[in-house]
Amino acid sequence: MRCHLHRSNMDSYNGAEEFIVWSLGLPSLGLRIYISSVLLLVLRAALLGQTDTRANSEVGASRPTNPSISPQEDAIATAKSLAESGKLNEAEVTVRAYLSAHQSSGNAHFLLGYILFRQIQAKASLEGRVDQPFQEAHAKAALAEYTEGARYEQPSAFDLKIVALNYVLLGAYADADKWLTKSIEANPKDLDSWYYLGRAKYNEQRFEEAGSAFKQCLRLDPKNVRAEDNLGLVYAALNRHDEAVSAYQKAISWQAQSLVKDSEPFIDLGTLLLDDDRAADALPYLSEGVAISPQESRAHAALGKAYSRTNDLANAQRELEKAVELAPDNASLHYVLGQLYRKLGLMDKARIELARTAELNGGHSSPVTDWPAENGPK
Repeated sequence: MRCHLHRSNMDSYNGAEEFIVWSLGLPSLGLRIYISSVLLLVLRAALLGQTDTRANSEVGASRPTNPSISPQEDAIATAKSLAESGKLNEAEVTVRAYLSAHQSSGNAHFLLGYILFRQIQAKASLEGRVDQPFQEAHAKAALAEYTEGARYEQPSAFDLKIVALNYVLLGAYADADKWLTKSIEANPKDLDSWYYLGRAKYNEQRFEEAGSAFKQCLRLDPKNVRAEDNLGLVYAALNRHDEAVSAYQKAISWQAQSLVKDSEPFIDLGTLLLDDDRAADALPYLSEGVAISPQESRAHAALGKAYSRTNDLANAQRELEKAVELAPDNASLHYVLGQLYRKLGLMDKARIELARTAELNGGHSSPVTDWPAENGPK
């Protein structure tokens, strides 16, 4: 599918290029972590009322409004109100009905694209998992609406950010980078856009640029735990482990008095210590990560690895079994659990896990790596 951002009313974009959607199969664990975090952050913003405020104030914000409300404008306002209250299917029906008679309304196309994006988040939240085909189809459909709307009106900074996040959900990080950069040009004080830009650049392995984006987040919000944690990931990727440890510890200290903590700095610090063969030092951080996020398979997997390396095989078994329970389609986890069962002499259980590994890997009995990917932007 190829979508074009037309140049009508788009002079400021100096000949904008094509939207290119990258169709993917099932994502890697690192990509799933990234995608899940995008959806969860959108959900968290919605629960706090932030997304609704943005939807009301920023969707179509660059387009002037007439104080005298016409029936057409009233229909758009109704669709926005429905979206803000979480009635996304009704909002979609309303805006599609409006578009059937007003095809050239850029504002309506942008709103429909936003609604389609929000539907991905809503479904993932309701079901507790990402429906990959649904996500891919809706992200592509949302991009098509933004592309069509850009034929008639100039997208706002918020519109461009949502375009970029749809590309994130498709795993097309270079495209996400491009549109986040344009969004930031229009609104350089948008913390979220800088944050997502850093994560896109991290996935492109442009680590120095990712670090610059996260540092800009910290200039805008000096104690942003997620930005500091991701800066730690950048340092780790650049093999600057002492600086990574310092960043993780800083992110942990900033939330010491918080009632609700972010588990990622604990998990990332523990994982880095494991990589540096400091399993005993990693244990308290990974244990805290599991306590904060008991449904995070990555935390249980890393804790199981730490227990295994310290020869606490009973606890290693418990944590790895929980990791597999939470991520049953992860071949690497089944492989590692199978190896642990062998070490424990549980040969029947080992055979079951290795057979499952082969099934998930299309007939290969071992994964490409013998441990799941543990780092990645959240």
